[in-house]
Amino acid sequence: MNDREIVNLYWQRSEQAITETEQKYGRYCHIIAYIILENSEDSEECVNDTWMSAWNAMPDKRPERLGPFLARITRNFALTKIVRRTAKKRGGGEAELALEELDECLSSGYDLEKEIEDRELGRAIDAFIGNLPEEEQLVFVSRYWFMATEREIAEKLGLSRSGVSAMLKRTRSKLKTYLMMEGLCTSRNE
Repeated sequence: MNDREIVNLYWQRSEQAITETEQKYGRYCHIIAYIILENSEDSEECVNDTWMSAWNAMPDKRPERLGPFLARITRNFALTKIVRRTAKKRGGGEAELALEELDECLSSGYDLEKEIEDRELGRAIDAFIGNLPEEEQLVFVSRYWFMATEREIAEKLGLSRSGVSAMLKRTRSKLKTYLMMEGLCTSRNE
């Protein structure tokens, strides 16, 4: 079943929508949650929450592409869960650290946890990432989408941790410059 047919099932309030969504995107969403949470039970809970959230969102929204729509919901549930988990542990919050690092590129009044609602900003970031060299894309997306540690990225890509750290710093700087040129970000010094 294609995405349009699945979305139509949501709009018709047919419970088959969830069955079809699970069949087509269940593994995909579970992988997204698992990469962030590293726990199958928590990941499964996020995926189930995703289906319920999609069910509740569909009458108001008709996503252009179902996969990214579901991925964003799953990712948000996983991030919320990990922030709560790390808050309980008081420290060691890799997700929070990654979000703080990326927040340096955005204007100071921007709430990153609210999710990127501004489509123009989302498109600009997508365009920026799309123009990066492949290795830089992998490092950037691994860090800021999947919340991988610098060490994990280095091991996966066969790079040094300091090389990954330097690459991320340079890429964040380029992103900030790009967003400033696009008028989507102001300097923190202003």
